[in-house]
Amino acid sequence: MFEGFETSDINVGDATIRTLVGGNGPPLLLLHGYPQTHVMWHHLAPRFAENYTVVATDLRGYGASSKPEGGDDHAGYSFRAMAADQVAVMRSLGFDEFLLVGHDRGARVSHRLCLDHAGAVRKVALLDIIPTLTFYETVDQASGTGYYHWFFLIQPYDFPEKLIGADVEYYMGRVGRMGRKDGAGWGTDHFTPEARAEYLRCFSDPATIHATCEDYRAGATIDLVHDRADRDAGNKIRCPALILWGEQGLVGRRYDPLAIWGEHCVDVSGQSIPAGHFLPEENPDATYAALTAFLAD
Repeated sequence: MFEGFETSDINVGDATIRTLVGGNGPPLLLLHGYPQTHVMWHHLAPRFAENYTVVATDLRGYGASSKPEGGDDHAGYSFRAMAADQVAVMRSLGFDEFLLVGHDRGARVSHRLCLDHAGAVRKVALLDIIPTLTFYETVDQASGTGYYHWFFLIQPYDFPEKLIGADVEYYMGRVGRMGRKDGAGWGTDHFTPEARAEYLRCFSDPATIHATCEDYRAGATIDLVHDRADRDAGNKIRCPALILWGEQGLVGRRYDPLAIWGEHCVDVSGQSIPAGHFLPEENPDATYAALTAFLAD
């Protein structure tokens, strides 16, 4: 799926990050979401590699990246820690400044990266999310039902770990329908058999299940502390930001993404994509077109 890309494991201190690099041109970092890996970019990365040096990683705790301890406060899986990983990866490759595209959890890491390392990001695209703090402060019955896993995964160890581990394939199938009104997802052709098999293989590791629960536990605790501190200080994303969301997903149905992100960005634009939550796999052509138009100088 990533022909011509070189794979390496980059040591960033307390973690090693699985990294794929391919293409030539300005550096472009792609960050995946839950419960996936860098494989979610398999439709887009080779196309971007025609004009960019594409870097696709597995977030710490996911895929082939290492799974360090989260700690009592889950800080090991905070978006701050994950963002620092990605900056270290890019610097190790010789890139102090880069373009950034993130989906789902990867978009949340991207949001934090833009706040903590503003000088590193030329442009950022955030796919199918609203800010973490906004979600927790405005959650209602409909959004809580659609994103039920947010509240399941944050339960204390090892309740969600045990239940997910009892039937990983069934759980992955349910999450693959994430937020779609029509319920379509894992069992459809939105995901290729090769990608589905790789997600399942990686997520079947108990260490991955635990690490990804720690990601969500951090999102409901220490990440909110960091987000409130930035809100109080008036910190916003300073680089140009593109917001994309799926017409059929929960973000598109329940929120006004541009109005919300307008409160968090200095320069924001965006549009909906005919898709559910998994834009790069459900509608890669439309997603690629929107991203290409934005990323071009």
